[in-house]
Amino acid sequence: MTIRGHRLEVAHIPGDAERPTLVFLHEGLGSAALWKDFPAKVAAATRCPTLVYSRYGYGQSDPLVGSRAVDYMHDEALESLPDLLDRLGIDRPILIGHSDGASIALIHAGSGVRPVRGLILEAPHVFVEDLTVDSIAKAKTVFEKTDLAAKLGRYHDNVDNVFWGWNDIWLHPDFRAWNIEEYLPAITCPILAIQGADDEYGTLAQLEAIAAKAKGPVSKLVLPDCRHSPHRDQEQATLDAMAGFIKEV
Repeated sequence: MTIRGHRLEVAHIPGDAERPTLVFLHEGLGSAALWKDFPAKVAAATRCPTLVYSRYGYGQSDPLVGSRAVDYMHDEALESLPDLLDRLGIDRPILIGHSDGASIALIHAGSGVRPVRGLILEAPHVFVEDLTVDSIAKAKTVFEKTDLAAKLGRYHDNVDNVFWGWNDIWLHPDFRAWNIEEYLPAITCPILAIQGADDEYGTLAQLEAIAAKAKGPVSKLVLPDCRHSPHRDQEQATLDAMAGFIKEV
C-alpha cells in the first residue's frame, strides 16, 4: 500500500467487524515483523480486526531518504496515520503503541484529527529524559561493536538506515526540547499505560504526566522484572491487561 508517496508493509488480521479495529504502532527500531505473534494473540483474545504495519523507513516499507526531523513523530501522527486509516476505512480504532509508537498515538489522539476509541501505550514518551538519551547513546556503541545489526536485520530491509535514522535524531541537541504534553489535555478516550519497572529508556514520570494531564480515564500498569518492551518481557501480563482493557472499551 502506498501512503504519501511511500510504499508501506501492511498486514491484516481478520476479526469481528462489529468490534473496534486494533492498530499496532511499533517502536523506534521496530517493524510489523518485530511484534512477532503478539498482535495475533491480542486479536485472538479480543476477536477484534487488527492492523499491523511498518512505518516509512522500517521493515519492508520504503527506506528512509535523508534524515529524520525533530517533528518526525508529529508527521506520522498527523499526516501518515490519518491517511492510512482513511484509505482502509478504519473508524475510531484502538491504537496500541510501543515507545515511539505510543507517542505517535498520543499526538494523534490529542490532535483531534480523527476520533479514537482508546489508547494502549507501552513505554510511552511525552518528554525527553536524561536516562533516555544516555541509553540511546549506549545503543549506538552496542550497534557498532556487537551483532545487534545482524539481529535487527532479520526485521528490516535496510537496518543501517533504520538504526541511524532513529539514533541520530534522538541524540541531536535540538531533540532535547521535544515535548508532547500539550496534546494530553485534549485526550478524552480511555488510556491504558504500561511500563516496565526496569525500563532503561524512561522513568515512571512519563506515566505520571499522562495520568495527570489527560482528560480521559487513565489506568497505569507497572510490571516488575520488565524493561522497555512489556509485550516481550512480561507477555502474559501485558496480554491480559490489554485484552481486559479492550473488552471494557
